[in-house]
Amino acid sequence: MNTLAKGLMSGVALAVLALPAFARDLTIDLSGEPASLDPHMQWNPDSYYVYRNIFDNLVTRDNDGNIVPQIATSWEYMSDTELVLEIREGVAFHDGEPLTAEDVVFSVQRIIDPELGSPQLGQFNQIASAEVVDGNKVKLTTKGPYPALLAQLVKLSVVPQHVVEEVGKDGFNAAPVGSGPYAFDEWNRGVSVTLTKNENYWGDMGVFGAAIYRAVPDAATRIADLQAGAADLVVGLDSDGAMQLAGNPAVKTLSVPTERVAYLGWNLDKPPFSDPDLRRAASLAIDSQAIAEGLLGAGEVPMAQLSSPAHFGYSNSIEAYEYDPEEAAEIVSGKANLAATPATFATAPVFDQRVVQALQQMLNDVGFNISISMTDMPTYLAAARGPRADKPELNFGRWSCACQDADGIAFPLLHSSSAWSRVRNPELDKLLETARLSLDAEVRQDAYDEVHRIVRDEYLIRPIYQAAVLYGAKAELEFVPTANESLFLNRMSWSE
Repeated sequence: MNTLAKGLMSGVALAVLALPAFARDLTIDLSGEPASLDPHMQWNPDSYYVYRNIFDNLVTRDNDGNIVPQIATSWEYMSDTELVLEIREGVAFHDGEPLTAEDVVFSVQRIIDPELGSPQLGQFNQIASAEVVDGNKVKLTTKGPYPALLAQLVKLSVVPQHVVEEVGKDGFNAAPVGSGPYAFDEWNRGVSVTLTKNENYWGDMGVFGAAIYRAVPDAATRIADLQAGAADLVVGLDSDGAMQLAGNPAVKTLSVPTERVAYLGWNLDKPPFSDPDLRRAASLAIDSQAIAEGLLGAGEVPMAQLSSPAHFGYSNSIEAYEYDPEEAAEIVSGKANLAATPATFATAPVFDQRVVQALQQMLNDVGFNISISMTDMPTYLAAARGPRADKPELNFGRWSCACQDADGIAFPLLHSSSAWSRVRNPELDKLLETARLSLDAEVRQDAYDEVHRIVRDEYLIRPIYQAAVLYGAKAELEFVPTANESLFLNRMSWSE
């Protein structure tokens, strides 16, 4: 081989050695398709798992649950109603345009605009205004003291004003542009969403070249995908699924208690649950302990209030719900005609259908006439947020605010102003507003104690358990689950 050839071969070898290591892709099986990729238009898990990697938020939580900087690098309360945040410089959206303080103001104004119809409005509507101050700072002014503000800002994603205004709400949902560690690539409706690594990300870079989120409603199929190597991470695992994976060294299960409280909601405006006696009967028919510990068995804990020990506002004085199916049947038999009114129980694949079916059986066993209606998640959410008279008679939900404050669950599910709420109770509204606006922790706690008592005494909604979350993963995937159920791709890694 002549000198030139040797030189060329040597150059090729050096070039090969200099090439970066191949970045593998990550495939994630979800329980369903995202309802939206616009972060201001949804808060359900299948949407959040995806869009939270496309967008940066004002602040975020670390794996220990502490609030830490993201787009806001620091913050300071100037008064009880004024919070000033310094905005990170040098951040670019995926289209190359810089993220500015004006984009932050636009994002805040957008999510609090009632005409947008954000499902998250009830968590941000205490913000009265947002404005740029001192060049690169944003001042948020609230309608009154709002102690949960910073915790709620954990969920406020920053969107690019120039893109949203150019393409509109529908166009932005179809092709979202953020500043996060992964960029939107493709949405094959009903099948998958693909994100690609943002090579210019300002923060911790992800190790995966792309992430493919697939909609796989059937739990058995998700487990089969993981065991066959077709998926790297699957969500919505239950204890039975975890047992199926237990003997396979190529996979593992990961679990953590969450902030999510599972509940049975009933339509207070329609029979049979417009009748308080029948709501009590339905509650007596439900065995929360059997569902949490016997049926689920993944760390769930029976709950009798819309908060958990992980939340500020949790009350130690609320008694557990009684389980007495004989008394329930006696109450129902005394109102047999009303109790026999057909009632639709709305659900979606993201929810554990063993729980839904167990609740149906418990209620029907004492004389109710409950039928299950399974729809996709967007349809379910639309019904849950629809006019009170049109809401299904029953629905099962697992609510989390990722804010560790009872305001994030109790207010949207109980206050009469919320589209999610089925309740119209002036006393409850006043207590929820007191708890939301007071800076006195004792006043807030006293208000929540009373809120939980009223809900318990009047059976306005039926809390069941504090949820745990179970994931199935390849053995090589390094991933620490968190109580707020975030799947941060740039906090995951792969060990060979």
